[in-house]
Amino acid sequence: MNINEILKEELGKGSKIVLDVCECEQDLYWKMAIEVLELIEENNKKNEPTVMVVPYGPLGPYSRLVYLVNKYRVSLKNCVFINMDEYLTDDLKYIDKENPLSFRGGMDRIFYSKIDEELNVLPENRFFPEPGKEGKVIEIIEKYGKLDMMWGGVGINGHFAFNEPPEADENCTNEEFMQRPTRILKISRETKTINCFMNCGGDLDGIPENCITVGMKEAFMAKKVRMCMPRDWNAGALRKILHGDITCKVPCSLFQLHPDAKLYAADVALASPIPEIRIYNK
Repeated sequence: MNINEILKEELGKGSKIVLDVCECEQDLYWKMAIEVLELIEENNKKNEPTVMVVPYGPLGPYSRLVYLVNKYRVSLKNCVFINMDEYLTDDLKYIDKENPLSFRGGMDRIFYSKIDEELNVLPENRFFPEPGKEGKVIEIIEKYGKLDMMWGGVGINGHFAFNEPPEADENCTNEEFMQRPTRILKISRETKTINCFMNCGGDLDGIPENCITVGMKEAFMAKKVRMCMPRDWNAGALRKILHGDITCKVPCSLFQLHPDAKLYAADVALASPIPEIRIYNK
């Protein structure tokens, strides 16, 4: 059976990845923010640090997390936040933090600057993968002896962070792909296209060619993996991730091998890419 023919009500059944369906994009953001907050609260009660790999996208959970943290006075002082990735220049340096596309600048604008100071993540516990210091991410995880969660959005090609699928002429096994750590790489054509559509008015030249990303090796060190798919263009990858082959050609499908992987999806992401099935599902 073509996985695109799977009806909405059958999605997730039999998959090793838990599917949590949200009525709308906003509900997804609330669910993700609440799960993050609950994990932090649980660790705070045990006087344990919370170590997370976090995204700069989707942005929606952050405004909700800011609200919850400030309203309920949940301390983030014992949190270690490692951001997934960042764009790089042609000479493989960080893009300027003031660039509107910068994830480093964005985290300050939408999150760290909005949290009440007495509750905020300590500046020394806010990390980004850094060119020339790629091994730092695993060093942090090993220092704390754990990675509680890695969460973020899923790309149109099924990537997580910027873990792009191998190119057609690239020889790579699933096992090799799962061992790829934090590294610098070229951004795929598909990712550049969807990112320029979302973030810079369709200007293909506006998206940098290069990035640095936390790897799938670190993702599989996480106790929990949480994927977010809030948009209609997520539909094709969603089916491959839940019900397709386990393959590095769709990186998030590899999380079928993870012991605690969940996919939060807005209802619009459940539509079949096949037009007649899409109409039937309505």
